[in-house]
Amino acid sequence: MSKQTFKYEICELSKETVPLYCVCLEDWSDEMKEAGNHKAQWYEKMKDKGLRVKLAKNNKGEIGGMIQYFPAKYAGVNAPGMLFIQCIWVHGYKKGRGNFQKKGMGTALIKAAEEDAKSLGADGLIAWGLALPFWMKASWYKKSGFKTAGPPLSYEKIKKLIRKEVKKLPG
Repeated sequence: MSKQTFKYEICELSKETVPLYCVCLEDWSDEMKEAGNHKAQWYEKMKDKGLRVKLAKNNKGEIGGMIQYFPAKYAGVNAPGMLFIQCIWVHGYKKGRGNFQKKGMGTALIKAAEEDAKSLGADGLIAWGLALPFWMKASWYKKSGFKTAGPPLSYEKIKKLIRKEVKKLPG
């Protein structure tokens, strides 16, 4: 059986998509509505500090995934020249948007973030890879070429260099 290939359009956050982003693509969820506008407030604070957001659309134009990242200094991570991936999320619920997982959407988002980081002159990407079975798993990042950069506890600091001249990073 051959593996099916999926194509995704990766787009920037726009005025029209900010509300969807601020509820983590879960505009259908009553729990997200009850959570309030904390993410919208955070977005307003971070958008002028280098926050980058990319969204992934399938061939029907449905947004099913997102990635957000910004200069590592705003995440409290000592990694000059690196961009910190705070969240990568591909919708996986049957409710609402439907399940977009296991079809390469997350990989497409990581690749888009890498290209963006290169164009910005960043040295690489860094993230907390978690030992949780459902969100931002360290093992998933490693499949995308990231390496452990910190102690493996319940999370691992994960990094991927994108500029070859960088020799060593702190951490």
